Amino acid sequence: MPRFRWSWLFLLFLPACVPQAPPTVSVEQAAPHTLALPAPERKAHLTNLGVLRWHQDGRRGEGLKIAVLDSGFRDYRQFLGKGLPKNVRTRSFRNDRNLEARDSQHGILCAEVLHALAPEAEILFVNWEPDSSQAFLDAVRWATEQGAKVLSCSLIMPSWSDGEGGGDVHRRLAPLLKDVLFFASAGNTAQRHWCGLFAPADAGWHCWRDNEPNNTLTPWGRERVAVELYGPTQCAFELALHDSATNAVVGRAVLQSDATRQAGRAVVRFEPEAGASYHVKVRSLDGLLTRPEAFHLVVLGGSLEHTSNRGSIPFPGDGANVQAVGAVDAEGRRVAYSSCGPNSTLPKPDFAATVPFPSQCRQKPFAGTSAAAPQAAGLAALLWSSRPNWTAHDVLQIMRESAIDLGPTGHDHETGYGLIRLPR
Repeated sequence: MPRFRWSWLFLLFLPACVPQAPPTVSVEQAAPHTLALPAPERKAHLTNLGVLRWHQDGRRGEGLKIAVLDSGFRDYRQFLGKGLPKNVRTRSFRNDRNLEARDSQHGILCAEVLHALAPEAEILFVNWEPDSSQAFLDAVRWATEQGAKVLSCSLIMPSWSDGEGGGDVHRRLAPLLKDVLFFASAGNTAQRHWCGLFAPADAGWHCWRDNEPNNTLTPWGRERVAVELYGPTQCAFELALHDSATNAVVGRAVLQSDATRQAGRAVVRFEPEAGASYHVKVRSLDGLLTRPEAFHLVVLGGSLEHTSNRGSIPFPGDGANVQAVGAVDAEGRRVAYSSCGPNSTLPKPDFAATVPFPSQCRQKPFAGTSAAAPQAAGLAALLWSSRPNWTAHDVLQIMRESAIDLGPTGHDHETGYGLIRLPR
């Protein structure tokens, strides 16, 4: 059994498919175009970050490469030179080699933030096969081999770790991030996450609160919902999903250990019925446990009745080699959905950024912790480009020292080292 590492409370992945054709690499270029001056909201936002002052001094991210790891690049060419740089380098690690396969512009919005902060930095776009951790690692490797010193990822894959920075994917990711800064969104899962000790009732089902074995899940719509259970455990936990009205079983999964033999995951995905709600249930198939076992559970695509925001930062932001960036409002208060630490003895999150970010690529501003991570990445690019001889550690240290402390003095589990800003 793995060593118990949760001092504050007591994956198995399929291999990536062998590519049938070499991955495509391209450099897309736009016709000359002059960007409009920032709207008042954009200008005020950049001023608060300290960015405009640096731009006026001629420090604009030149010589730095930033990679955007995402899945949403649909129709990105129409924004080249219009919110994005005039050219970007791209690569896809999906099985179909299609950078624009998913009907989303999430990655474009992340890149827009980066370009607003570091307009002379080169930006790379890369995606990967959604369920393949190996393809994700290949994407990271490619980005660093292209010379990217700063990586930005605002997607979450909760069960790709044990929820506290461990597991096989983190183990394989760490060597790829030598003298590289990887910024990730802290996640928007604070209100649909649970973690704690397994507490079975007489029937063997875990009790989420008091003697309640059912945790009600309410889908947000008709789109696919995922329920992910994960943790630093090898216990044979069974994750079950029942229709709340009929008690019919909708899906089951048994936790599988990853290659480290110290972490495991179980995932149930389903297509919800209109107006239906569901009961999430967990039990151990190992019989009576002889030691405390803890786990995380998160819902993607719906709400959860019994939740806890502590330790809700998912992969990749829970890792020691990744900087997790949470979201705060204009008053410096954590936005309710922004995920929190602690995720082990390591301090999490690392930073906070103000959201939403005013967009030129659409009328609606870019919100969520998705908008927070690229802001931190953009500031890191400005700092590093102005001091190219610095190490990643040097840049990170200056960012911590420059951050505006929020909440309790020093690092805290809601806003990290504080609100990001450039040094004066």
